[in-house]
Amino acid sequence: MKKRFGINIRTVRDLRIVPVLICVLVLCFGEKTLAEEEMTPQIALTFDDGPHPVYTAQILDGLKERGVKATFFVIGKNIEGNEELLERMHQEGHLIGNHTYSHKKLDCIEKQAAAEELEKTSELVERVTGEGTQFARPPFGVWNKALEYDVTMLPVMWSIDTLDWTTKNVPATVEKVMKQVKDQDIILFHDCYASSAQAALQVVDLLLDQGYEFVTVDQIILAP
Repeated sequence: MKKRFGINIRTVRDLRIVPVLICVLVLCFGEKTLAEEEMTPQIALTFDDGPHPVYTAQILDGLKERGVKATFFVIGKNIEGNEELLERMHQEGHLIGNHTYSHKKLDCIEKQAAAEELEKTSELVERVTGEGTQFARPPFGVWNKALEYDVTMLPVMWSIDTLDWTTKNVPATVEKVMKQVKDQDIILFHDCYASSAQAALQVVDLLLDQGYEFVTVDQIILAP
């Protein structure tokens, strides 16, 4: 008479013991739960300082080809003449965020002037897409907390700064990301350099191969 895990299989008559047997098997073989098996790591790819007439378009082309969504924190003064790119971001399911009108450091100007930097850009985005901005990335990562009483936008920082603008070196930028990337990271690129566009799309390909899902930044910071 065979025995498994100390239980006489032939004497098991009561089906109520079946769940107990399943638990024993899971504990013995270390099986993952269904939820763990289905969990997909997520990444938010973000771009600052655009839209740029050449490189933003290249990035949008590459993202569309790969079925990937990203977040673009736009500078208000760069919108004029690039309205079609802004509309394309919106139509293709990307999130448009606010990076002020003229890239001023928000803690170095008066509160009213800082609020206007954000509000003016939001109004420009709304004229093109029909929706204002709900998320803002302060230049240099410096947020003015006093703005929280006057501006309804949520500040968004990052967990990986590629520093792409300092090196403009594609392999170095890609390596910097891949050495530290993990689930729920927010990656900062800039869409105003050829090297950044190339590096970003290489990173996308590598992370897709590793099973990552690309989401817009709101899905990361507002996740329960």
